[in-house]
Amino acid sequence: MFVKMIEMLKQNRKTLVFPEGHDLRILQAVVRLKHEGILEPLLLGDEAQVKQLAKDNGLDLEGIEIINPASYSRFDEMVETMAELRKGKMTADECRAALMKTNYFGTMLVKMGVADGLLGGATYSTADTVRPALQLIKTKPGNKIVSSCFILHREGPDGGERMAMADCAINLFPTEDELIEITTETAATAKLFDIDPKVALLSFSTMGSGKGESPEKMRNAVAKLKAMNLDFDVDGELQFDAAVSAEVGKLKAPDSKVAGCANTFIFPDINAGNIGYKIAQRLGGFEALGPILMGLNAPINDLSRGTNTEEVYKMAIITAATSV
Repeated sequence: MFVKMIEMLKQNRKTLVFPEGHDLRILQAVVRLKHEGILEPLLLGDEAQVKQLAKDNGLDLEGIEIINPASYSRFDEMVETMAELRKGKMTADECRAALMKTNYFGTMLVKMGVADGLLGGATYSTADTVRPALQLIKTKPGNKIVSSCFILHREGPDGGERMAMADCAINLFPTEDELIEITTETAATAKLFDIDPKVALLSFSTMGSGKGESPEKMRNAVAKLKAMNLDFDVDGELQFDAAVSAEVGKLKAPDSKVAGCANTFIFPDINAGNIGYKIAQRLGGFEALGPILMGLNAPINDLSRGTNTEEVYKMAIITAATSV
């Protein structure tokens, strides 16, 4: 699945900043990424401590840059830039204090063009990764929110199975308009993984079979999406069985181009989304890649604090690929 992305990155090398240079999982993944020629990693932390950790674990950091915020030559310029960005909300002294933390410092490296993207969250919470991105990188023109999706992959013949699910990690109770933005961003992300998006907006109801605020929200969002000039099929509201089973889809939504063949799923709220992707992951045997953050002006992604080296490696590739 990653072959295409890796080849693209080798032809167009990107610099990715890793705020948690003191974490062994990060170091192991970074060494592999560097030695395979996939991207240029930039580690943050105390250089002596990072190098000692690498040495203790037999890792070769040759050619990998390590930056300590406390001794960065452009630190005063960074403070000035951040103070301007946060004018009226943070003083210069508050910006200076924030930039001593590697999550803010790394985000500013992206803002200043030193790095193309950032991958954090091995020790930081999701909020600590997303907050600096919202404050400094901000959303893309036309986007009002940051959202997230997971790519679910299961090995098999012909490349296996892949599907996209959103929003499972960021927006608690998205509105109709937020669902529209989540849907279009998720379809674009799905295409990066060679998924031809057939998008189902999910509910406990199919095409008006049930009443309530949630199915009505999904139904209204679909109506607005269908009025747009989209390059993918979308339908709903659909129950999950109607979305994925050809037999049930034909019975419950016979005129739908999505029912029975959906591969991209938009949930009505974070409860459904988070539970749904984890059921697929644990009971369906799918690998869950993400959360992949969408809607930002630059690629910034969040790791689970329970992540492993392989997940860091793959999420780094995904993050760098979205900056190409």
